Amino acid sequence: MALADYFDARMFTATTITLVVIMDPPGTIPVFLSLVGRKTRAARARAARQAVLVSLAVISLFAIGGQAILSYLHIGIPALQGAGGLLLLIIALDLLHGSGHTEAQEVEDVNIALVPLGTPLLAGPGAIAATIVFVRQAEGKTGSYVALALAILAVHFLLWICLRFSGVVIRLIKESGITLLAKIAGLLLAAIAVQLLADSVRGFVSGSG
Repeated sequence: MALADYFDARMFTATTITLVVIMDPPGTIPVFLSLVGRKTRAARARAARQAVLVSLAVISLFAIGGQAILSYLHIGIPALQGAGGLLLLIIALDLLHGSGHTEAQEVEDVNIALVPLGTPLLAGPGAIAATIVFVRQAEGKTGSYVALALAILAVHFLLWICLRFSGVVIRLIKESGITLLAKIAGLLLAAIAVQLLADSVRGFVSGSG
C-alpha cells in the first residue's frame, strides 16, 4: 500500500497552516498574559495546559461530529460566529474598562482557561469551521484522517509552547507592562469580536440571498 494510504502529507500541511493562521499561537500571548500575568508561575502553567486541552477537546469534538451537532441543533456557522463575537466583545470590554486589581479578582473567581481562552479564543468559530471543512475533504480516507488528527495535535502543541513559556515576556514588561498589555489585548479582542460579528451578518445575508 502507498504511503498516502496511511498519511496524507498535503492534508497535514494544509490543515496545519490553516489552523496556525486562524488560531494564531503567538497572538494569544497578550490576551493570556492580560488575564493570568499576575498569577504565580505554577498557576500560569496550569492555565496554559487547561486552555490548550479545552481547545483540543472542542476541536476534536467538532472534527468527529461537528456537522451532525450543528445540523441537529439547526445552527449554522454564521450563528456560531455571532455567538463567539458577542462573548469575546464582553471580555474585551472588561479588559478595556476594568482596573488591574478588579481584573485580577475576576480571574480568581472564574476559570479563564475555559472561557475565553480555551473557547472561543483558541477553539473559535473559524477553527471549528475550518476543521469541519477539512473533515469533509478527507472523504473517508484513512490517510487523510490520520493527517488531520496529527495536524490538530501539532497546532495545539505549538499553542501550549507559546502559552507555557509566556512568562519570559512577563520578566521583560513587569507589572506596568501587564496593565498596558491588558488594554491592548482588550482592543485586539474587540476587533476580533467585531470581525466575527461582521462575518456572521455577511453569512446570514448571503445565505438568505
